[in-house]
Amino acid sequence: MNRPAINRSSRDRLEACLARIDDPAGEGSRAFTKLYAEQARAAADAADRRAQLGQSLGALDGRIVSIKDLFDIPGEVTTAGSKLRRDAAPAASEAPAIARLRAAGGVIIGKANMTEFAFSGVGINPHYGTPGNPADPTRIPGGSSSGGAVSVANGMAEITIGSDTGGSTRIPAALCGIVGLKPSQYRVPTMGAFPLSYALDSIGPMASSVSDCALADAVMAGDTIAPLTPAPLAGLRLGIPQGLLLESMEPTVATAFDAAVKTLTGHGARVTDHPLALLADMLAVNARGGFAATEAFFIHREAMDLRPGDFDPLVRGRIERGRAIPTADYIFMQRRRAELIAAMDEDLADLDALILPTAPIVAPKIADLATDEAAFTSANALLLRNTSVGNFFDLCAISLPLPVSGLPVGLMLVARNGQDRRLLRLALAVENSLRY
Repeated sequence: MNRPAINRSSRDRLEACLARIDDPAGEGSRAFTKLYAEQARAAADAADRRAQLGQSLGALDGRIVSIKDLFDIPGEVTTAGSKLRRDAAPAASEAPAIARLRAAGGVIIGKANMTEFAFSGVGINPHYGTPGNPADPTRIPGGSSSGGAVSVANGMAEITIGSDTGGSTRIPAALCGIVGLKPSQYRVPTMGAFPLSYALDSIGPMASSVSDCALADAVMAGDTIAPLTPAPLAGLRLGIPQGLLLESMEPTVATAFDAAVKTLTGHGARVTDHPLALLADMLAVNARGGFAATEAFFIHREAMDLRPGDFDPLVRGRIERGRAIPTADYIFMQRRRAELIAAMDEDLADLDALILPTAPIVAPKIADLATDEAAFTSANALLLRNTSVGNFFDLCAISLPLPVSGLPVGLMLVARNGQDRRLLRLALAVENSLRY
């Protein structure tokens, strides 16, 4: 990976990022849908002037940030990865999460590409191009926050901000070899972020380290910034969910996961099997149609009737499923989910976190999925399977890169709602143990 050295000036690091974006042999043209080069240079210069005067807006001051192309910027059309919205009305105000980053000195370099309307974990986009995986450009980056993950892993940004409805920060982080955080939903305001699912959408960062993700998360959540210290690994109570979430693992994933478990037990963590019986209840609720399809159809129902040919066909088919879901089933799903969220919180009370592979597979080839709907559907289901549990039960979760010699693999830690700071301390400890 190519990452700008943090001890250089903000302007120097920004120029290094812009050079990476402009490299014709790189993925910049597919990773970004819009650049703010001159605005970013002005912001970086301002951060450097503050540093020279011994002043600072905080730990994020001068850091280079890309943002997913679903966040509102005043005066701009928010395309959300779709050509359907190219003629939409410009945004009147800035998304609060982005405004907070800017106020903290974040240098916004551009809008990052994404799956159309954030509706898949694969990362393919026929409208704006599909950014290639940093480990192998012929492979998918993961989605839906595809361009953001590639921007960080390829040294085109230091931090990126995405959305996560079923795994959309954690999946691309895992497949691209970086860190991705899905916070408890309430922490970061979703206003000004084009929605996929009102019930499930969360806003989270990706970066090359847990510390950078924690910093961006705290700024967007409006928290007081405090140093992040690792939690002790000795005595840590970690549960491996048994059953479906461990099935269909590719050998590379299984080997990396087993090695990580051995490393953690070697540091004194207590790793036990956990049945996660409530998973069956989640699947029963989603069998009625799921929140994302139901709510996405509500959002796009007019365009689905008037301009169906302008959708990515792979996304349109997923939205179309929401057309036939009865209102009574949707209300049932909402009420039953609330019950299951409370039950899961109790189920996890005796654990510090669940640990499992972020995705059971490594990144497939783009060519194998782009025009084969059956292959796309199968890969998408596998990519979303483990991560979507965190969204349904409104948990907080983070994906960490595992040491591998081939394609990237992610380790996911999942904790109870509201335990975000504790999760980040655990993640920092796990990150340190895996690196050394």
